[in-house]
Amino acid sequence: MKNILQISFFLLFAFSLHGQIDVVLETGTVSFVSSRNVYVKFNSTENINVGDTLFINNNGNLLPALLIDNKSSSSTVCSRLGEQDFKAGDEISARTIIKKEVPKVIEEEKDEPFPKVEEIPIGDRPVAPQPESEEEEVLFKEKIKGRISAASYSNFSDYKTSHRMRYAFSFRGYNLKNSRFSTENYITFRHTLNDSVNISDALRIYSLSVKYDFDKSSSLTFGRKINQKISSMGAIDGLQYEKGFGNFRLGAIAGSRPNFQDYSFDPSLLQFGAYASHVSSDPGNYAITTLGVVQQMNKGNTDRRFMYFQHSSQLAKNLNLFGSFEVDFFENINNEINSSARLTNLYVSLRYRINKKWRVSASYDNRKNIIYYESYKDFIDRLIEDETRQGFRFGISHRPTRMISWGLNSSVRFQKSKANPSRNLNGYITISKVPFINARATIRANFLQTDFLDSQIFGARLSKELIRGKLNGEIYYRWVDYKYKIGDRVVHQNIGGASLNLRIQKNLSLYLYYEGVFDQSNQNYSRFNAKLIKRF
Repeated sequence: MKNILQISFFLLFAFSLHGQIDVVLETGTVSFVSSRNVYVKFNSTENINVGDTLFINNNGNLLPALLIDNKSSSSTVCSRLGEQDFKAGDEISARTIIKKEVPKVIEEEKDEPFPKVEEIPIGDRPVAPQPESEEEEVLFKEKIKGRISAASYSNFSDYKTSHRMRYAFSFRGYNLKNSRFSTENYITFRHTLNDSVNISDALRIYSLSVKYDFDKSSSLTFGRKINQKISSMGAIDGLQYEKGFGNFRLGAIAGSRPNFQDYSFDPSLLQFGAYASHVSSDPGNYAITTLGVVQQMNKGNTDRRFMYFQHSSQLAKNLNLFGSFEVDFFENINNEINSSARLTNLYVSLRYRINKKWRVSASYDNRKNIIYYESYKDFIDRLIEDETRQGFRFGISHRPTRMISWGLNSSVRFQKSKANPSRNLNGYITISKVPFINARATIRANFLQTDFLDSQIFGARLSKELIRGKLNGEIYYRWVDYKYKIGDRVVHQNIGGASLNLRIQKNLSLYLYYEGVFDQSNQNYSRFNAKLIKRF
């Protein structure tokens, strides 16, 4: 009855009182990432349990990201709840309950020893060496992980109502039946109700591959798969081979690119290349560097030739660096071939944890349009006028107490021609435990200025775990003000929403979401989403 009242009060924007417990936000950091699990280290896991949900901080909003599968006294082994990418040093939060009074003796859950890290096939090894023992009873050990989901997206407005459906299936089977074979796939099917279905538009195969391990240090993959060491290339259709020599990895690819329009298999878009990477052997000071060269074709003609570089490391204690760039070596302008180097993409990011309370980050983004001389031949005159898109981003966050945190993020983007500049400032204040209601509240503001638009957005969000380990709820409100500089048009909007995340069983969850948009012209808009997810 108490849980039912909690849910009812939540939907009425009020929460029941729990006078005997404190909800505390514990902060940990990602210590190790594999293709199967994410390992998070805390000062202590005394109040953290197997089956709990861990969260990431997205501009002051806590988003569910990980599910705890096992734990030790200071570390947890987690599985991903979504497609979020993690790397060592990322901050993760756990909501823990500390009881003020214990009316009766409850048998504590035994602290299981931290499990061994299973051997990961060479093609899917993580960005850092494994921190635990790799001894196994068998040479290749089976590991299966999958997810099936069905979701509906309904939009309602005065002029149109639509209902879209999306079905997704993902599966990762490593060393099936303890063999040398592994498989991976991620397939979606989407359509709009009452509309005709075009299979080529509705079906998307993002990953579908089979891998064979010759031994623990070499493998061959066939099919469609994104290579994490050269991920900016996107999916690769064909063969991928990798061989390890100690801390070094050598790889080669040969195949084609998916079709630009419908993502189907297109043998006319051939590509081939090779890469080398180095992974540090010190688990406390991880570093991985990759250098590759790739040539892409279109109907037998060179479309693009470039070099790819990526580096990620821990420069010093609490200081993390990520950088990547691409250099093109091919031009074909008016049938004149030029192989001079041209910097295409450059991105550098630094994150520094000053202490337990202060964190800062900075990044620089300098990208140009990528020119495919065969694929976009009709647009070459426009593409050769590409400009450098530049942007600086700076962020700072502070946690003065265990219950309060705040942060500021600012970015500036511009071009050489001084066209399309933008300036953005975002700030938030979060209270992880609101007195008397044991809920989490966030207030945020965002200011954006461009050549054609000025906007101001103010919002508040309240979230609460209604049933521990079973049901989370959230409500939010945003006030939006848009001022268009062309025509002096002004738009005011009030946006409100609510969501429920129900864990029906250990591997079965239901997500419900509603949002309504209301403006001064009475052109109201609302949407309702529902998603059912089954993991295995």
